[in-house]
Amino acid sequence: MCQAHADMALNKKIWAIGGGKGGVGKSLVAANQAISLAKRGYKVVAIDLDLGGANLHTCLGTPIPKMTLSDYFNGTTQNINELVIPTSVGNLSLISGAQDEMGMANLKKLHKNRLLQGLKNLNADVIILDLGAGTAFNTLDFFISSQLGVLVALPEPTSIENTYRFIRSIFFRRLQLFEESFELKSIIDRAQSAKLNQKLNSPKELLNEIKEIDYRKGMYIENEFSRLQLHLILNQVRSQKDIELGHAMEKISRRYFGLNINYLGHLDYDASVWQSVRQRKALLVEYPNAIIAPKIQTMTAKLLNEIH
Repeated sequence: MCQAHADMALNKKIWAIGGGKGGVGKSLVAANQAISLAKRGYKVVAIDLDLGGANLHTCLGTPIPKMTLSDYFNGTTQNINELVIPTSVGNLSLISGAQDEMGMANLKKLHKNRLLQGLKNLNADVIILDLGAGTAFNTLDFFISSQLGVLVALPEPTSIENTYRFIRSIFFRRLQLFEESFELKSIIDRAQSAKLNQKLNSPKELLNEIKEIDYRKGMYIENEFSRLQLHLILNQVRSQKDIELGHAMEKISRRYFGLNINYLGHLDYDASVWQSVRQRKALLVEYPNAIIAPKIQTMTAKLLNEIH
């Protein structure tokens, strides 16, 4: 293992793939970034956290595992490593999500904390979390807990709106966690009602108001937010206008939320995608010459450069 890989093994990295809307291609991105990393020699564990609707195994061309996160949460096994199964790709393993009615919104705090603790015991350089849709606190907490977060969206109004909603939810969930840790409730309440006739229109304005009330704590929060590594991928792009939409979302997010959003790039509409899913085959394995294959490889390389 090269020195870079050895350093990462000592401090494994967690990548979270999320977004506000279902059906935008999160599992596609998670599966193929995992494959891309594995082919580069990194030991990768992909975890399906779309509880109740797990399908990451399909994108990886793997049969439904016998043991899933349900077994970990209900106490059938105390060792998360017992859930790890190999895939057809060397260096890449999978932990499948619950196949029952348990949803992320119903995941108990105890289960969430136990899983986060369990991730530390996995033998991996990189852990990829394939999150479900929506803005449940558990989903947001897994996203926030990662070193690197990727948002996947489609170039269509409902997906864009849900992506902005997801980013906004990240901001306020992170702020809520600060509130619990640093007794900021009174400051946040004062900031939100600072000017009776002037409504705070954006998270960034709220943060500026907090700084006016308590500059030291406000700057601390701002610095912590600046450390969030958020990336955006637009999927199923069909036109130049769609491509440019990603740059617009990047600028709007920075201006409105005060968060650094990096437009990682786009994935073209590609018939190979649905063919691979239909055949239950991994895209980068079965269709290495697909239009989006080199773009996934390039995006993965960009993300790797950010964490070294």
